[in-house]
Formats: sequence, C-alpha cells, structure tokens
Amino acid sequence: MPIIRVEMFTGRSIEQKRALVRDLTDAFIGAAGGNPDSVQVVITDVDKSDWGSGGQLSSDKFPD
Repeated sequence: MPIIRVEMFTGRSIEQKRALVRDLTDAFIGAAGGNPDSVQVVITDVDKSDWGSGGQLSSDKFPD
C-alpha cells in the first residue's frame, strides 16, 4: 500500500485538497502502476509559525 505524505501550510480549501488527492493518486498510478484504491494520501496542515527554513520561521518570511 503506497502512502503519499503531503505537508503544507494551512489555508487550502476542501476542494483543493480533493483535487490534490485525486491528482497525486492519478500521477502515482501513471508512473508506478497499481490499483488506485491502494494509494493512501495523508495531508498534514502546518501553520506558518510552525515551519522554518533558512533559519527563519515561514510566518516571518511569508506574512499574510
């Protein structure tokens, strides 16, 4: 059972998440084959203040 994990900033709509799950599943099946029902996609929403890169919090780099 393949698992695709996605960590991204909060703020995407449920429609965007549905499209993401569908497109990731289709891409996996297209590239690696298999049964779409076996592909698991786990989305983790992360606040910008809980994510850092380059020595800075993302909330400081990308304020709303």
